[in-house]
Amino acid sequence: MALKDILIQDQRMLILHSLAVNNNTANDEVLQDCLNLYGHRISRDLVRTQLRWLEEQGLVSLEDCGYLFIAKLTARGFDVSQNQATAEGVKKNPLIDGFR
Repeated sequence: MALKDILIQDQRMLILHSLAVNNNTANDEVLQDCLNLYGHRISRDLVRTQLRWLEEQGLVSLEDCGYLFIAKLTARGFDVSQNQATAEGVKKNPLIDGFR
């Protein structure tokens, strides 16, 4: 697997994790800050690209408020964030207890 793919899958996992620990919702600016905390310094445009991909997979729903995107975790997205389900293109969450 290419480094680019590893980074993208990690970003997607961290977005889902960040939503799960924040009452299942956050805006794209907050999610950009969360990714930054985990070492992913990416633009808001790239955050939105990942959010759109996650929406296409049924893992989040998005509301475009003009300046901000509001992301909400779906039930399936929550399951993936907790390693109770898998999604191709999303890394397993190592932040969950019992991850192996």
